[in-house]
Amino acid sequence: MLSISTFVLAMIPLYIMAIIGFTARKLRVFSEHANQVFTQLMLYITLPALILFSLQTTFSIELLVDFVWLVAMSIFVLTVSVFIAAILRKKAALPDEQKSVFESLIVFGNQGFIGFAVIYILMAEQGVIYLTIFNIFYLILIWTYGIYLFTKHDQSINWRVLFFNPGILATLVGVCMLFLPFSWPDMILTTFEGIGKMTIPLSMILIGSFLADIQRKDFLQYGKNLYIWIAAMFKLILLPLSLLVFIFLPVPPSLIIVAVVTAAMPSASTTSVYAQKFGADASFASVGVMLTTTLCILTIPIIYNILQWVQLVIN
Repeated sequence: MLSISTFVLAMIPLYIMAIIGFTARKLRVFSEHANQVFTQLMLYITLPALILFSLQTTFSIELLVDFVWLVAMSIFVLTVSVFIAAILRKKAALPDEQKSVFESLIVFGNQGFIGFAVIYILMAEQGVIYLTIFNIFYLILIWTYGIYLFTKHDQSINWRVLFFNPGILATLVGVCMLFLPFSWPDMILTTFEGIGKMTIPLSMILIGSFLADIQRKDFLQYGKNLYIWIAAMFKLILLPLSLLVFIFLPVPPSLIIVAVVTAAMPSASTTSVYAQKFGADASFASVGVMLTTTLCILTIPIIYNILQWVQLVIN
């Protein structure tokens, strides 16, 4: 069982990275243009490299069966999330620049960053392979629908650019390489690994830098915002538990654990990136991301304990 102390220890380096970003921005080590530079660097260089590196694994028949179940669970929980988030957005009494953020906080989790750390604690390298497969549909959705949430009112949106961006192309290439009988040369793979792993510290430094630009009164205001707490409740607890329906199907328990725990990750730092890039409320996004990231210290062990209890009852 994943203990709270173990999880907190795994999270501490991520929080330190955010503190570094916060301090650097407050001390003006980063200029007012730094956030935009970090955003472009992550979206177009480090994230695609991380995708290509993560999807490099050895194919087998057993992996194919697991692949089908993991993708099915990913499609299920994300479809449910999109549907519920769209309903909640329509009912939310929020300004337009916050509605897209609110919806994104509910749908998209920090599966590629914090997710890897938590799943590795649970299942080591095998868990990382499962998580990579589970993230395939998520990656496609966040690079298409995720951008669409912030740009759908833009009449001049370029759909070709939207669907053929570096994230989508990297995902498609990575999936093709997964099924091909050869892999990337070691030199190329090492390059992908080095560049891709920059995404984790960059994303946390960027969140810290975003937070440094938030006035204290704004932070207190957003922290009292009911809709941030609603987004947190759905993202961290209610939507992950919807995957428990798969317990009644012949799905290996290890795959269900990966799917549910991954779905219970806090809101994605990419929400802050998109808010910054496409002119939404980046402060609202950053507070939402940091709130869910803090709360998940408590909610992920709770979710894992529920999984263990349900497994005992079913068996």
